[in-house]
Amino acid sequence: MRLADHVVEKLLALVQARGLQPGQRLPAERQLATELGVSRTSVREAIQKLTSQGVLVARRGDGTYVQSSAAADWLQDAMQPLAGLIDSDPHYRYDVLETRHALETSTAWLAAQRATAQDKDHIQRCFDVMIQHQQSGHAELAARADAQFHLAIAEASHNLVLVQVMHSLFTVVLSTVERNRHDMFRLSAPRTLQALTVQHQSLMQAILDGDPQRARECIGEHLEHVRNTIQRLDEDRARRERSMRLPLDAAPALLPSDLIRKT
Repeated sequence: MRLADHVVEKLLALVQARGLQPGQRLPAERQLATELGVSRTSVREAIQKLTSQGVLVARRGDGTYVQSSAAADWLQDAMQPLAGLIDSDPHYRYDVLETRHALETSTAWLAAQRATAQDKDHIQRCFDVMIQHQQSGHAELAARADAQFHLAIAEASHNLVLVQVMHSLFTVVLSTVERNRHDMFRLSAPRTLQALTVQHQSLMQAILDGDPQRARECIGEHLEHVRNTIQRLDEDRARRERSMRLPLDAAPALLPSDLIRKT
């Protein structure tokens, strides 16, 4: 991928990650260059390209503004109803996990082949932030950092379509990550937390090592572990609910002779 296209992609990802809406102002070129890890010239070229595409608008002496939603509004509109479905029926998260498996086995595979030094640093920082929040006990922040970690890997794939789809899915993914983490930690927090940390670290290391096959295996194992764990929790919850619906007088009464034998 040409550097100019790479910077355009990173700038679009930054706009989406911050949730900038039409009419909102981008940070100054100097700040963007620092955050993206590129020169101000590269940032200026990316802004010019996005301006020509109608995504951004540059106002002389005032800065650069978002002119249209910067990443496939139709995708975000299509994904929006899913958030409500997941809230009303948690079983939709299995569909999200299947979708993530289909997408993230590809993004991990590509990231292991294409990640630049800057991409790898970004993935490492996201991982470190996730661990920091986990150790501090901030569940919501840890869940958001978890989702950001997976998005950082998608960005390192340098496939603009995959990146846009993953960003459009962000709200849905974050919702399911928060719910999955809550349920998994409620049952066995220390063991579950350790397992997830090892899985994330193995995935990151495979990408840092440039091993696409291992990266694909790691993300597959991770998502399968999450699926199996929450499925087991859902089954346990369903059994408890069924037992609670059983009338108290439905249990067979013990005869006095039975009581004598049991004592």
